[in-house]
Amino acid sequence: MSLGSAIFSSGPIRDTSRPEEEYGLFDQLTRVSHFLRDIRFRLRHGELSRAPLKILRFQVVEATVECDWMARAADPWDADLPNNVGLRHASLQAIKDAIKVRALLFDSFPKAESAEVRVFRESDDYTRELIISGYLHRNDNTGRQVNSIVMRAKVLGFQFRMENEILRKI
Repeated sequence: MSLGSAIFSSGPIRDTSRPEEEYGLFDQLTRVSHFLRDIRFRLRHGELSRAPLKILRFQVVEATVECDWMARAADPWDADLPNNVGLRHASLQAIKDAIKVRALLFDSFPKAESAEVRVFRESDDYTRELIISGYLHRNDNTGRQVNSIVMRAKVLGFQFRMENEILRKI
């Protein structure tokens, strides 16, 4: 057998395409890395706070994506404002981030039908407080017609408690 006959064989061609079930893990890892990259670059800075989001836990279980993160801290530029103003800005930023992360989750994982999210913030005694949670569904697009960002978050499935426009511990 010559080198030319080995390379240009007329025998059966082996299928090199990757069946989805065989390479599902690789596909999932790729989607996770793209999601984390998008979080890092698209949501690098918020509108009301320049602090980064910190992912605490991320998990894909069948058709459900689970994600926990720390809400952005109040912006240092708000330090000279009354304390309630900084807390209101941080609360509004947390709600806006939750809506954006929801969109990124369902864009990054097209087979996911639901997502379970939890948002924490650091309390005064350096422990984590749960401020937003939600069991979200892909087909929940009714929030697009709602102008209020707080009501849009509620319609999309986020649960939180607000007093005087400040998120409180759930």
